[in-house]
Amino acid sequence: MQFTVHAAKTNLSKLIELAKAGEEVVIAKGKTPVARIVPIAQKSFTIGLLKGKIERGGPDFFEPMAEDELELWEGKV
Repeated sequence: MQFTVHAAKTNLSKLIELAKAGEEVVIAKGKTPVARIVPIAQKSFTIGLLKGKIERGGPDFFEPMAEDELELWEGKV
């Protein structure tokens, strides 16, 4: 659907709704198309997306290191 600049200014909210519904909305200056209104894809967000997919058995960074690992870390070996 093509609209003049004046019609687009007057009906902008309606044109946005048309674009969101999948209509091609073109704005023309005179008879020359100059712009197109297109919807921006909305990303969906899912809470708990990775639930059950991440293991919790990884290293515990709050536990003390073994003596041999600590010596390596401190450069004593």
